[in-house]
Amino acid sequence: MAKEELIVIKEADLTNNCPECFNQDMKLTFFQKHLITRFYNRTTSEISNKITCNKCGSVIYPVQWTENIERSFEYFQKMVSPEPKSVKFTKFFYILLVLIIGLAGAAIYLYTAGIIQF
Repeated sequence: MAKEELIVIKEADLTNNCPECFNQDMKLTFFQKHLITRFYNRTTSEISNKITCNKCGSVIYPVQWTENIERSFEYFQKMVSPEPKSVKFTKFFYILLVLIIGLAGAAIYLYTAGIIQF
C-alpha cells in the first residue's frame, strides 16, 4: 500500500486580511504529492495548497477568499516550480532484483551442469 506524503514546495506570507479575525498575518503553503512504497518513491504532478491565519489558526478555504487573496494566490501560484514527475527505486528494490537474478542464474547453472533436473 502506497503512503501519500505532501512535501512543502513553497511557503509565502500574505499581508491580506483574514476573513475570520481580520488580522494581516496569513501563510500560503503549496504542497506536492509523493507516493512512497517499499519498492519506489514516485513524485506526482499533483499540487495542493492551504492558506492559514497565523493569529486565529483557522484554515481559509477558497469560498472565503476575497479578491485580494485571490490575486495574491494567483501571483504566488505562478512562482511555484514543482519537481518533475519521476520514479526513484529504493535500495530494497535493487537488492531484491539482484537476488532474483542471482537465484535464476544459479538455477540455470545447476540445470546445465546436470546437478538438478526439472
